[in-house]
Amino acid sequence: MDDFTSETIETGEAAIFLRRGGSGPPLLLLHGFPQTHLMWRDIAPLLAQDFTVVCADLRGYGRSSCPPSAADHAPYSKRTLAADMVAVMGRLGFPRFSVAGHDRGGRVAYRMALDHAERIARLAVLDIVPTIEAWDRADARFALGFWPWTLLGQPAPLPERLLAAAPEAIIDSALDGWGTPAATFPASVREAYLEVLRDPRHIHAICEEYRAAAGIDRDHDADDRENGRRIACPVLALWSARGALAQWYAADGGPLAIWRRWAETAAGEGVQGGHFFPEEHPEATARALRAFLMGTA
Repeated sequence: MDDFTSETIETGEAAIFLRRGGSGPPLLLLHGFPQTHLMWRDIAPLLAQDFTVVCADLRGYGRSSCPPSAADHAPYSKRTLAADMVAVMGRLGFPRFSVAGHDRGGRVAYRMALDHAERIARLAVLDIVPTIEAWDRADARFALGFWPWTLLGQPAPLPERLLAAAPEAIIDSALDGWGTPAATFPASVREAYLEVLRDPRHIHAICEEYRAAAGIDRDHDADDRENGRRIACPVLALWSARGALAQWYAADGGPLAIWRRWAETAAGEGVQGGHFFPEEHPEATARALRAFLMGTA
């Protein structure tokens, strides 16, 4: 991403670090756990040929700040993280934009489309289903396979102490254990992800984000579902064809069937690779995103 500029945007509540490059319609790319904006390192330059690409670190992750939390974890809810990104894009001069998010970033992205419908042109969600849908179907496979949800969502300070004591083990388990070859992550990128988990402030912020997912985020989703609120913009859902989502939600018709309950228009498919398929297969992921974002898919 050498051709991308770096800057930090103050939103009033957080300082959000980002990299920006390219020209054309604005596109925001959001990362997951345990990554940072660097997960888009091979995709962003490809998309920058057609779009103005903004790769941001979520509040509490990467080089972004770690504001104080609260008893209900609202400062790390997806609603708050979504508001961060809407403010960032507005200050960059983009009142309306498209967004693609992987993992935790996908949760921020779809919350943005629900809370700020007028701001979002198109939405791509990568390897997730809505948070409440995941919790409603949680079973032993979920508890063991998606261990960050149950481990990091525990009350403080247990998960913070565990992450601080063995950050390498957390990174290795996540990056190498979710169906993606270890070679996908160069040593420099792995070290960048690890660096975040060596900082107590970031450790606490990340745990707060998972605690929010176990509580207030579910409440926000439940309110939307009960009141019939749906995502108005076109949605693209991509997921690992050999991964957990493809297996666990087969009885529900698969991830796409679940997303069609939440969106007016949704398309998608299972793709090659593991959970981290954007880093494992960046060219194919960029092609799929470009076709959707340009309206040719």
